[in-house]
Amino acid sequence: MGYINEDYDNRRKNGSRGGYFIASLVGAILGALIIIFTIPTLLKYDVLPYNLIPKGTTIEQASEVPNQGGVPGTAQTVNVNISSAVTDAVSKVSDAVVGVINIQETGFWQDTSEVGTGSGVIYKKENGKAFIVTNHHVIAGASNVEVSLSDGERVPAKVLGSDELMDLAVIQIDAAKVKTVAEIGTSNNLVVGEPVLAIGNPLGLQFSGSVTQGIISGVERTIPQDFNKDGIPDWQSEVLQTDAAINPGNSGGALVNIEGQVIGINSMKIAEQAVEGIGLAIPIDSAIPVIEDLEKFGEVRRPFMGVGLRSLNEIPSYHWQETLKLPKNVEKGVFIVSVMPNSPASVAGLKELDVIVELDGKPIVDVLELRKHLYIDKEIGDSMEVTYYRDGKKFTTTMKLTQEETY
Repeated sequence: MGYINEDYDNRRKNGSRGGYFIASLVGAILGALIIIFTIPTLLKYDVLPYNLIPKGTTIEQASEVPNQGGVPGTAQTVNVNISSAVTDAVSKVSDAVVGVINIQETGFWQDTSEVGTGSGVIYKKENGKAFIVTNHHVIAGASNVEVSLSDGERVPAKVLGSDELMDLAVIQIDAAKVKTVAEIGTSNNLVVGEPVLAIGNPLGLQFSGSVTQGIISGVERTIPQDFNKDGIPDWQSEVLQTDAAINPGNSGGALVNIEGQVIGINSMKIAEQAVEGIGLAIPIDSAIPVIEDLEKFGEVRRPFMGVGLRSLNEIPSYHWQETLKLPKNVEKGVFIVSVMPNSPASVAGLKELDVIVELDGKPIVDVLELRKHLYIDKEIGDSMEVTYYRDGKKFTTTMKLTQEETY
């Protein structure tokens, strides 16, 4: 007869459950350890279908990229090269762009103060001197001029010459500390939409060496200039238009192409409330002959007629017939108000109240057109055919153009 212990099965079952728990725990721990130690190897050989970034890892730059054979959204390290055509151009020319300080005498004791700051471009270094082009209006009225180099050092400057008509001036400094000279390009082949950079000192030396980027917005623009403020244009400046920001203090700075070559001298901006992004620069090909004259002679040597002039449209039409005796079909031209003795006009036989209507067979509308023909199309020593009216009759004469300082 046997006896059955009723607690045996219970104890056996309880013991099995405890063993299973311990075994499961140990297995879980071992599995976790295996995963921890094998993940780096799996990541190294790109076995896992995802990417894990350990805590503390620094990413230079991450970007979401489309599926290119991998998993969409994969973070990748991107190395950015900040060197570009723009930075290369700036690096090439920026040290040649300087600040120009206009210093004038003020007060009874002839104290001096800085009345304005503009920019300039070092275009040549020769015989221990450095030559800088800037705007006429930057140095106008100055008793002294100083130049602030790219490193901030200020040195005295000498004004060699200035021309209001082209708004250009040339100044000179000691070249000992000048390391960079700007490369001069050409403005003749510029294309609308071509990228350009404006370099200068907007709002003074606090923002020296500022660079703005834009495009050529227009070429061969003409802007009327009224120098004597009488409301009548004395000249029309031919300029380049750009949307690169040009602000007060940028005047005289460089307009540069993408090769780092100077293609214009920044001159002005149209400052009206409804206007934004219209900056103007003097084309470098127009500036070069003026710069050369200012450097060599201290002035621009232009052909000279030796007459005082007014446009017909400046006086009432009543005087056209009553005073000038013009035929009724003559409504455009320039009349002579004075003739200098021994001048080209005097030698050619022109007199007061003669009305010039053509030069070299080209109709002349007003004084502005006469000056453009004389200064742009003619040179000192040229002959010029003049067609004019006197007492209602038409005449033609030829004058030999000279330069003004001979009279």
